Amino acid sequence: MSLRFSLMGPVRAWRDDEEIDLGPRQQRAVLAALLLNNGIRLSNDQLIGMVWDDPTPSAVMALRTYMYKIRKAVPELDLKSKDGGYTLRAEIFDDCRDEPLEGLSSTYFEAQRVRIGNERLQCREALLEREMDVLELQKHVAAFPLRERTRALLMQALYRDGRQADALEQFHQARALLNEQLGLEPGPELREVHAQILRGELNLARRPEQLPPGLPDFTGRTAEIALALRTLPRTVGITGMHGSGKTALATHVAHLAKHGYPDGQIFVRGKDIANELLRAVGVENPHGDKAALWREKARGKRFLVVVDDVHDPAQIAELHTPGSAMILTSVRRWNELPSVTWLKVAGLTEAEANEFFRKVLDPARADAEVDVTDEVLARISYLPNPIRVLGGKLTGRANWTVAMLLAQMKRETQLGDAIPSDCMAVLAPMIKAEQQLTEQGRHLLQCFARRDADVIDVCEAAEMSGADPGSIEYALEALADVHLIEPLVLGRYRLPHFVRMYFGWRAPVLTS
Repeated sequence: MSLRFSLMGPVRAWRDDEEIDLGPRQQRAVLAALLLNNGIRLSNDQLIGMVWDDPTPSAVMALRTYMYKIRKAVPELDLKSKDGGYTLRAEIFDDCRDEPLEGLSSTYFEAQRVRIGNERLQCREALLEREMDVLELQKHVAAFPLRERTRALLMQALYRDGRQADALEQFHQARALLNEQLGLEPGPELREVHAQILRGELNLARRPEQLPPGLPDFTGRTAEIALALRTLPRTVGITGMHGSGKTALATHVAHLAKHGYPDGQIFVRGKDIANELLRAVGVENPHGDKAALWREKARGKRFLVVVDDVHDPAQIAELHTPGSAMILTSVRRWNELPSVTWLKVAGLTEAEANEFFRKVLDPARADAEVDVTDEVLARISYLPNPIRVLGGKLTGRANWTVAMLLAQMKRETQLGDAIPSDCMAVLAPMIKAEQQLTEQGRHLLQCFARRDADVIDVCEAAEMSGADPGSIEYALEALADVHLIEPLVLGRYRLPHFVRMYFGWRAPVLTS
């Protein structure tokens, strides 16, 4: 059960989603005084002075009555009198929509209204400074035309967007307004921004927005998304075999979380991660210790960094900075990286795979052949990337049925240079994985595929491959590390259907 209070608008409280009746205005005023001093003990005299400007002797009895009714309405507060005073501890929710302390009119509440208003205004302006959104800055300047700081920010944002004349016009408007209403000239910050624009010397920090577009048909991964969002800003790692949708999941999570990282979002893939991060924030051709330089540039900022397809954990180990968040994707799980919460992804669930296939293909075509569709999806282990390719292939062949596609998949195929491009696209995850295997690993998978068994143990693997039983487990663990087999219990492994199908196709070519 959760209990929430709000001081924005009338004083209000909720128990879970149900609003609590807090009684008449003066009773709410007593509660508001306690909430404004959350965790601080207030004496009876202090509370009376806050609620009543000119209290009468009856105020003491009125206070006791109101405290009794507040305790009755919200017993969870455990609000008891101690040493002639009261202490309240509660969660206060600010929805930033209404004026605070509506209907409460004592001198104390008037002062608190001004204080809260100023704090909210400063928080809003700090957010505007981080985001530098022209439209939002224009709205704020229109609402508070005499605040020079936000006027200067608007000038910078306009200049950044190539609107130099509009930026200079903002200065002239501010100068005329200050002269007319206050008899003042613009302050030093506004004058300096104006001068820098005239000299062409206004340098603005680059705010990177590099996330790839999210996928409108993204499907599933509900538990993984929830865990990733709970973990950020601590580092999240996403691991899984080729074709399992690691990059799509990382991008999806990043789009959901990006509003909490107003200094920018950076997406990098490559061998020199630190160099790419520095380039993203405007540092060209950096020299020396690039990781240290990145930490310096990122200090005090809130960046969201996605590093796709990590091959060298040493490049990541020194890049994390407090306040910023990092999402990694990698086929291999790098256990040597500290403080990373790893999520393992494989195929979608059967239901999710069907849902995704129906998003890519006309749902009516999939629904007309439900059983055949299930078999097609099972043959590719419900992996998102092959599902997208197969759905797209059928979309481009209006006269094909799903059964025709399955028949083609079952046909014995000699893989080589003549493989059709659409088949190559479906098999791309396996082709890429095979290229990264040792000869021993390739041979083992070939043997497993010929055996056509779901589960293999160490002894069977040694017998089939002819390898030394003492060393075979190391080779099996290497395959498990890149998700081509799935570890069950010690010494036993499962071979995914898609892997078995691919290496079954490859075996005749490799052993001829």
